[in-house]
Amino acid sequence: MSSGRRTLGLRHRLVLAFGLMALLVSAVFAISTYLLARGYLLAQRERVVQHQAFADAIFVQRRLESAGADVSSVLTAAGTPAGHTIILKWRGQWYASALDQGRDAVPAALRRQVTTGQSATQRYRTDDGPAMVVGVPVQSVGADFYEIAPLTELDGTLRLLSGILIGGALVATSAGAVLGAWGSRSVVTPLNRVAVTAASIAGGELDERLAATDDPELATIVGSFNSMVDTLQQRINRDARLAADVSHELRSPLTTLVGSVDLLNARREELPERSQRVLDLVTADLQRFRRLLDDLLELARADAGLDRRPTAPVDLGVLLRQVLGEVGRDPTILAGDPDRVVAADKARLSRLFRNLFENAATHGGGLTGVEVTRAGGDVLVLVDDSGAGIRPEDRERVFERFATGANQRRSSSGTGLGLALVAETAAAHGGAVWCTAAPAGGARFVVRLPELRSLPEATT
Repeated sequence: MSSGRRTLGLRHRLVLAFGLMALLVSAVFAISTYLLARGYLLAQRERVVQHQAFADAIFVQRRLESAGADVSSVLTAAGTPAGHTIILKWRGQWYASALDQGRDAVPAALRRQVTTGQSATQRYRTDDGPAMVVGVPVQSVGADFYEIAPLTELDGTLRLLSGILIGGALVATSAGAVLGAWGSRSVVTPLNRVAVTAASIAGGELDERLAATDDPELATIVGSFNSMVDTLQQRINRDARLAADVSHELRSPLTTLVGSVDLLNARREELPERSQRVLDLVTADLQRFRRLLDDLLELARADAGLDRRPTAPVDLGVLLRQVLGEVGRDPTILAGDPDRVVAADKARLSRLFRNLFENAATHGGGLTGVEVTRAGGDVLVLVDDSGAGIRPEDRERVFERFATGANQRRSSSGTGLGLALVAETAAAHGGAVWCTAAPAGGARFVVRLPELRSLPEATT
C-alpha cells in the first residue's frame, strides 16, 4: 500500500456502508416506482388517445361519405380536444386541422404501416416536445386518418415524479448516513473507552478501570477487562514489592561491607602494595554494586507505586546549579533561560539530572554543556557531551533497563539503569526524555518538563 493512500477508519466505513445501503435501497425503490408509474400513465394516455382517434376517424368517415363534403370543414367540425391535431390523406392529398402541420408531421414508419391497412400508434418527439400519433386506415372512403396528441403535460408529470423520487433517495441516503453515524458512535465509543483506559494503564495508572455498564452485550467485556487488569496489577505489585524487599534486605550486608572497606581504606598505608590494588578493585566494584542496588530499589519502588511523593514548585535553575556542583562541574556551564519553575519531587528530579550528568562524564567523554529553553508550555533541558554520540537505531534502546551501548559508552562501571531511571522519572512528572545528536558532536539528551505558570511562591 502506498504511503499516500489513507485507509478509512471503522466509524467512517460504517457511515459509508449505511449510506451506500440506504442509497441502493432507495435507488431501487425510486427506479421501480418511476418505471411502474411511467408505464401505467403512458398506457392510460395511449388508451385515451386511441379511443379519441377512433371516434374522430368514424366522424370523419361519415362526413366524407356524404357527397360534396368539404374536407377542411370536416376536420374543423371533428371537435378534437385542445392541442390535438388531425391529419388526413384523402384522394392523394394531405389535409390538416392546423396550418403548420402536414404530411411530414407523421413519422414515415407509421405512414407505411397505415397504408397497409393496419392501425398503429407511435410515440415520438417533436420540436414542441413529446407527442403520440395514432394512425387509422379509413378504407371505406380511401383515406388514412392520423391524430397527434401532445404528451407535454404527461412529460411534466413524469419529470416532477422523477425529481420527487430522486429527492427522496437523497433524503433516504442522508438518513442512512446519519443512522450509520449514530450506530458507529454506539460501536466505537466503548472501544475508545477501552483504548483510553488501556493507554492509561500502560502509562502506569494501574488503578484505572472501565466503568460498569448496563448493556448486557458489553457487561461481559467490561468485566473480563477489569478482571484481567486486576490480575495484572496484582502480579506487577507482587513482583515489584519482591524486588523492593530484596533490594532493601541487601542494604544491611552492603552497609557492613562498605563499612569494612572504608575501614581498610582508612588504614590502606599499612597494607602491602598488592593488597592496596586489590582493595581499589574491591572498592570500585562495591561502589558499582551500591549504585546498582540504589537504582534497583528506586525502580522497584516506582513499579510498585510506592514512590508517589507529592510535588512542589521547584526553581529549575537553582536545582541544576546545585546538581552541577555536586558532580564537580562549574555551575556557570548552565546556559539559556534557566530561571523556570516546574512542579516536581525535588529529590527525584535531582537524581534525574545527576544521572544524566554522570552518564555524560562517564560514558560520553565529558559534559560539555547544559542549556534550558522553552517550547510552548514546556521547559527543555539540553545536556550535551563530547563523546562519539549514539547511533540513531540505539537512541531509544539506551533508555531500556540494563541496556548498554555498542561503542565507548559501554563501561564496566555502568549499571544500565541510570538512563532507565531518567526516563521513568521524566514520565512520572508528565514529561519525556529523548536522545539526539549534539550540534558540536557527541550526544544530546533532551528532558521535557511541563512549566509551572501559576506560582504563589517558588520553593527550592
